[in-house]
Amino acid sequence: METNPLAEAESGARAAQEAATPRQPRRKGKPLIRSTGIRFAVTYALVFGLSAFTLAFSLWYSTVGLLQRQVQFAILNDATALNEHYQIGGLPSLINAIHSRLTDSGDSDGIYLLLDPLGNHIIGNLDQWPAGLNRVNTWYELPVTRRGTRSISLLRAYTLSGGEQLLIGRDVSARAQLRGVMRDALLWALGLMIFLGLLGAVLIRSMFRRMMRDISTTTRAIALGDLTRRIPKHGNGDEFDELAEIINDMLERIARLMDGVRQVSNAIAHDLRTPITRARTRLEDASLHAHTKEDLQLAVERAMLDLDGVVGVFEALLRIAEIEAGSRRSAFAAIDLAPMLRDIDELYRAVAEERGLILDTRINEPLPLLGDRELVQQAIANLLDNALKFSATGTTIRFTARVEEALIEICIADRGPGISEEDRSRATERFFRAESARSTAGSGLGLALVAAVAQLHNGTLRLANNNPGLRAIITLPARRG
Repeated sequence: METNPLAEAESGARAAQEAATPRQPRRKGKPLIRSTGIRFAVTYALVFGLSAFTLAFSLWYSTVGLLQRQVQFAILNDATALNEHYQIGGLPSLINAIHSRLTDSGDSDGIYLLLDPLGNHIIGNLDQWPAGLNRVNTWYELPVTRRGTRSISLLRAYTLSGGEQLLIGRDVSARAQLRGVMRDALLWALGLMIFLGLLGAVLIRSMFRRMMRDISTTTRAIALGDLTRRIPKHGNGDEFDELAEIINDMLERIARLMDGVRQVSNAIAHDLRTPITRARTRLEDASLHAHTKEDLQLAVERAMLDLDGVVGVFEALLRIAEIEAGSRRSAFAAIDLAPMLRDIDELYRAVAEERGLILDTRINEPLPLLGDRELVQQAIANLLDNALKFSATGTTIRFTARVEEALIEICIADRGPGISEEDRSRATERFFRAESARSTAGSGLGLALVAAVAQLHNGTLRLANNNPGLRAIITLPARRG
């Protein structure tokens, strides 16, 4: 019973794909602390809360401290002035100064009390010495009773040279009320900040989870084989949309590469099956019907030509892969392309004359390049081969090279059938051949190799319409210095 190698290969590929497809793990509950979204949200809430609390506390402390310093400064100035009265006019002058301050309607917050050395009341608006005030030259904030009204006052006591006790202070009840209002406002603001911080954390966590969910869902679907899935963008233009765009571009490239691999595999199976089958048929026919040594030798030589074509295709594929891998950059050197292009022109001019074609060459000098001479030479030769292959007898092929704006531009333009606009975007794919080229010899790897060489040198290959014909333009960065 015969076996089908292609069927076995496909079955093996399916088995390998199933084995390589990751199984979906069972989703288990995990602690919230392990959630990146939770940690990010909590961190945001803590930073926001601490920053807001620090700002509010600094504002509260600065305001209360400023009021405290203003009151202390007023008491110290008053004490200095009263001490001058005492030094100049003695006790009577001091009493007159205190009396003047007590009768002054503009200073209703002032507190004064003067006692003799025995503790008897001399003058003042306090009935008695405040309890707890037992040290001089020290700040006290104590409740006092002034004119029958109890209030909070900031006080400082002094001992005069005659033994008298002088108490000076200010009523700070309004400041205490303001401090209480600010404290309540700070607490409310703190509560509001905590609420806003938690709300912001929840919103950030939901945004973070939504983005991560989109990425996880898309990558999981791709891992299961659906290469068409993409991460949705929300149109906000933020970092999440930028990340989604980057990942989608990467997925597009992966999909193109996978599609290219499939196309190359199909092209290899299709294009190589014919020469291999032809070589086998010729050898089999020779083994059955060849009657002389010359007939057998002829069949073997024809089969070898077919197999040489197959080997050439694989060599071209390996060369393209080597170029795309960038391993040839180690052979880069400073070169001038002008002499090399003139040698190529001399070689192909003879071929063009044999085919009845005109090769119009215009090469400007110099053409400095940092690159691989052999690869560039092969790329130009491939383009000239195509131009000669598809040009009609009597037409002109233009071969130009020049430097413009630090770029080397090499252009080969023919008057052949050209490539349609829809096929030009795929012309550099491996094994791709337009309908107009189906009847000509070739493997469809020439332009792919040229594009790989241009990309290796940080350049581009551009195909344009020549009306009629095709213009192939290689642009390479010129070597500076």
